[in-house]
Amino acid sequence: MPVNGSEMNNTTAEFAHALARHAPGFQVALDAATIARLTDYFEFVGVWNARLHLVAPCAPAEFAMRHVLESLVALRFLPPNASVVDVGSGAGLPIIPCLITCPSLRATLVEAAQKKAIFLREALSKLGLRDRAQVRAERFEQTSAPPAEFVTCRALERFTEMLPRLVAWSPPASTLLLFGGPTLQEKIERLCLPYSSVLLPKSNQRFLFVVKHAQAV
Repeated sequence: MPVNGSEMNNTTAEFAHALARHAPGFQVALDAATIARLTDYFEFVGVWNARLHLVAPCAPAEFAMRHVLESLVALRFLPPNASVVDVGSGAGLPIIPCLITCPSLRATLVEAAQKKAIFLREALSKLGLRDRAQVRAERFEQTSAPPAEFVTCRALERFTEMLPRLVAWSPPASTLLLFGGPTLQEKIERLCLPYSSVLLPKSNQRFLFVVKHAQAV
């Protein structure tokens, strides 16, 4: 991940360039100020990643596309002023890029790992998001779900196994925005949950599943 000096500058420049270049392919509109804030987030993840292993090491362009721009696909389904619960936030994906890009979004980040929860609080503070987002440092199934219209989840331990619990835990009438592949899709179908899916750009097997809570239908 990034280091100090010219390598840091080159790395962040590559990340910012990749965001600007590939955003249209993800149907995402980013102005210069938003790209600058997303770059701040990328740098902050880089500083913490060596200690916490937030994401697997990857090139700046891959981080821009696979982590940030893929996360921003969720904004197609999040109306202005939406309230979101992000479960298993980890590095803050998908919710922190969404909070940066959509100024009216509000969120609760649920993260069981205490050290990652500390990272998330520091990231929200550094990025000026503390007035619209808070962190719960606990397992989702050991707490009650806060009121929210949407639940997002991109990386949850034993995701397919935990999916029934996540659906049961989610606020009634909420919509779940879940990132995953064919295995997650099979689980959604076995649970007979109504859903639609979006194939993520530049991927053959990664999808955003838009799942309606059982009480919403």
